[in-house]
Amino acid sequence: MDNPFQLITDAFAPDYQVNLSIQGLDGSIMLTLSKTGRIVAKRMISAAQRNDPQRLKRLVQSIQFGIAIEQGHSAVAILEAMTNGDNFKLPPPSPKTPAPRPARF
Repeated sequence: MDNPFQLITDAFAPDYQVNLSIQGLDGSIMLTLSKTGRIVAKRMISAAQRNDPQRLKRLVQSIQFGIAIEQGHSAVAILEAMTNGDNFKLPPPSPKTPAPRPARF
Protein backbone atom coordinates (compact mmCIF):
# COMPACT_ATOMS: atom_id res chain seq x y z
CA MET A 1 0.00 0.00 0.00
CA ASP A 2 1.20 3.50 -0.79
CA ASN A 3 2.05 5.87 2.03
CA PRO A 4 -1.19 7.83 2.73
CA PHE A 5 0.75 10.82 4.03
CA GLN A 6 2.70 11.01 0.78
CA LEU A 7 -0.50 10.64 -1.28
CA ILE A 8 -2.12 13.55 0.57
CA THR A 9 1.00 15.69 0.26
CA ASP A 10 1.40 14.92 -3.45
CA ALA A 11 -2.23 15.84 -4.14
CA PHE A 12 -1.91 19.34 -2.67
CA ALA A 13 1.79 20.29 -2.46
CA PRO A 14 2.08 21.88 -5.91
CA ASP A 15 -0.42 24.57 -4.90
CA TYR A 16 -0.53 24.63 -1.09
CA GLN A 17 1.63 24.28 1.97
CA VAL A 18 0.58 20.96 3.53
CA ASN A 19 0.66 20.39 7.28
CA LEU A 20 -0.31 17.03 8.77
CA SER A 21 -0.50 16.76 12.55
CA ILE A 22 -1.50 13.90 14.83
CA GLN A 23 -4.70 14.72 16.69
CA GLY A 24 -5.43 11.80 18.95
CA LEU A 25 -4.53 8.36 20.19
CA ASP A 26 -7.05 6.90 17.74
CA GLY A 27 -4.70 7.76 14.86
CA SER A 28 -6.67 10.69 13.48
CA ILE A 29 -4.72 13.48 11.81
CA MET A 30 -5.47 17.10 10.98
CA LEU A 31 -4.77 18.25 7.44
CA THR A 32 -4.21 21.99 7.07
CA LEU A 33 -3.70 23.54 3.63
CA SER A 34 -2.44 27.10 3.43
CA LYS A 35 -1.37 29.50 0.73
CA THR A 36 0.45 32.79 1.26
CA GLY A 37 -0.08 32.54 5.00
CA ARG A 38 -3.85 32.02 4.74
CA ILE A 39 -5.57 28.75 5.69
CA VAL A 40 -7.44 27.44 2.66
CA ALA A 41 -8.78 24.18 4.10
CA LYS A 42 -8.64 22.25 7.34
CA ARG A 43 -9.92 18.68 7.64
CA MET A 44 -9.80 15.93 10.23
CA ILE A 45 -8.85 12.58 8.70
CA SER A 46 -9.71 9.46 10.66
CA ALA A 47 -7.42 6.44 10.77
CA ALA A 48 -10.06 4.48 8.82
CA GLN A 49 -10.09 7.10 6.03
CA ARG A 50 -6.31 7.30 5.98
CA ASN A 51 -5.85 3.52 5.75
CA ASP A 52 -8.45 2.88 3.02
CA PRO A 53 -7.14 3.98 -0.42
CA GLN A 54 -10.64 4.48 -1.88
CA ARG A 55 -11.86 6.54 1.06
CA LEU A 56 -8.66 8.57 1.03
CA LYS A 57 -9.06 9.28 -2.70
CA ARG A 58 -12.68 10.42 -2.16
CA LEU A 59 -11.59 12.62 0.74
CA VAL A 60 -8.90 14.29 -1.39
CA GLN A 61 -11.42 14.85 -4.20
CA SER A 62 -13.93 16.28 -1.74
CA ILE A 63 -11.37 18.76 -0.43
CA GLN A 64 -10.36 19.71 -3.99
CA PHE A 65 -14.05 20.17 -4.85
CA GLY A 66 -14.63 22.46 -1.86
CA ILE A 67 -11.58 24.58 -2.64
CA ALA A 68 -12.58 24.88 -6.30
CA ILE A 69 -16.10 26.01 -5.36
CA GLU A 70 -14.61 28.64 -3.03
CA GLN A 71 -12.45 29.86 -5.93
CA GLY A 72 -15.49 30.39 -8.15
CA HIS A 73 -15.38 27.32 -10.37
CA SER A 74 -18.63 25.85 -11.70
CA ALA A 75 -19.81 22.91 -9.58
CA VAL A 76 -21.02 21.06 -12.69
CA ALA A 77 -17.68 21.54 -14.48
CA ILE A 78 -15.81 20.34 -11.40
CA LEU A 79 -17.94 17.20 -11.09
CA GLU A 80 -17.40 16.46 -14.78
CA ALA A 81 -13.65 16.88 -14.37
CA MET A 82 -13.67 14.59 -11.32
CA THR A 83 -15.60 11.83 -13.10
CA ASN A 84 -13.49 11.89 -16.27
CA GLY A 85 -10.64 9.81 -14.87
CA ASP A 86 -7.94 10.15 -12.29
CA ASN A 87 -6.44 13.35 -13.70
CA PHE A 88 -8.35 16.08 -11.92
CA LYS A 89 -7.94 19.17 -14.12
CA LEU A 90 -10.15 22.16 -13.42
CA PRO A 91 -11.54 24.40 -16.11
CA PRO A 92 -10.94 28.13 -15.56
CA PRO A 93 -13.29 29.77 -13.03
CA SER A 94 -16.50 31.14 -14.46
CA PRO A 95 -16.49 34.94 -14.61
CA LYS A 96 -18.36 36.61 -11.81
CA THR A 97 -21.43 38.34 -13.14
CA PRO A 98 -22.21 41.62 -11.41
CA ALA A 99 -25.44 41.80 -9.48
CA PRO A 100 -28.22 43.53 -11.40
CA ARG A 101 -28.70 47.16 -10.48
CA PRO A 102 -32.09 48.26 -9.20
CA ALA A 103 -34.02 50.41 -11.64
CA ARG A 104 -34.06 54.13 -10.88
CA PHE A 105 -37.16 56.18 -11.47
